[in-house]
Amino acid sequence: MTFRRTTPVNLSQVLPLDGKKRREAKRFAKFATVGALGSVTDFSVLNALIQFLGLTPVVANAFSFTAAVIQNFFLNRYWTFPESRQRDVRRQLGQFAVVSIFGLAINTVVFYFVDLWLHPFWANLITDSHLAFTASYNFAKLFAIGVVLFWNFGVNRLWTYRGL
Repeated sequence: MTFRRTTPVNLSQVLPLDGKKRREAKRFAKFATVGALGSVTDFSVLNALIQFLGLTPVVANAFSFTAAVIQNFFLNRYWTFPESRQRDVRRQLGQFAVVSIFGLAINTVVFYFVDLWLHPFWANLITDSHLAFTASYNFAKLFAIGVVLFWNFGVNRLWTYRGL
């Protein structure tokens, strides 16, 4: 069996975008990367609060989401939207926080209902009730993060980082 070496795919050839759309696609990719790092923080804090402090998943979700939002604000300000550093940080943080509060509401509702829906599935699939509980809220969290990614990028782009 022989293997051919292939050249890397150039996204600009696959998705022909003009300059402005290409810049927005790069920003979205950076925003999603920052979001992925925030997700690591979110999942870590969520699991620590539930496993070690015994908080309920919905309460732990609020704290873990908040920790990720704070991290994401500064990473987005300095990397995704570096031009935004010319603007007042307090105003931007306030706008980002307002968007994030709505994002938290969306995240919590999605998280709660997906966890409620998934828990019986995991409980039937996995005999260890603790493992089923853990799998349920982690998968619910993953789904909620995916939903909120688009809300956060869209609204922050239109309001917090408008004109950049």
